[in-house]
Amino acid sequence: MQKILVVVDMQNDFIDGALGTKEAVAIVPNVKAKIESFDGKVIFTRDTHPESYLDSQEGRNLPVSHCIKGSDGWQISPELIGFCKSEPIDKPTFGSVELGELLKKENDADEIESITFIGLCTDICVISNAMIAKAFLPEVKIIVDAACCAGVSPETHKNALSAMKICQITVENEE
Repeated sequence: MQKILVVVDMQNDFIDGALGTKEAVAIVPNVKAKIESFDGKVIFTRDTHPESYLDSQEGRNLPVSHCIKGSDGWQISPELIGFCKSEPIDKPTFGSVELGELLKKENDADEIESITFIGLCTDICVISNAMIAKAFLPEVKIIVDAACCAGVSPETHKNALSAMKICQITVENEE
């Protein structure tokens, strides 16, 4: 049985760039320590938008240009990129069906004991991808490490953690 760690969107724009927060900056050392100590496969995701982002539905609802493919803000944090052993999964929106399909394929090849999610933002992309994993693999334990996540705000971070708990996702290291 294998364990998988999914590092969600630990990109410059979400840490200290266009949509960065002090909470996002604060979790980087926790994320690094979690990856270093993790005994299993690590998968990174990367929010990826075209130059025309502001013309999309998401862009109209969140009119802040961010994670434009190839830009500095799109890059994985320099403190974490060395842990990225394969190409990140580029996701054009909050959740990634490609990630769900990859996790199902991994489970078919070698049963997954647990999938742990860490990263940004708890209340948008972390919750979306944890729910996708739960939908693709309902019998696999899904974990979110709250100490390695930050939301758009502390309040929405807590709301997302509560919502995930209701959906039978294990939340660890919650304050």
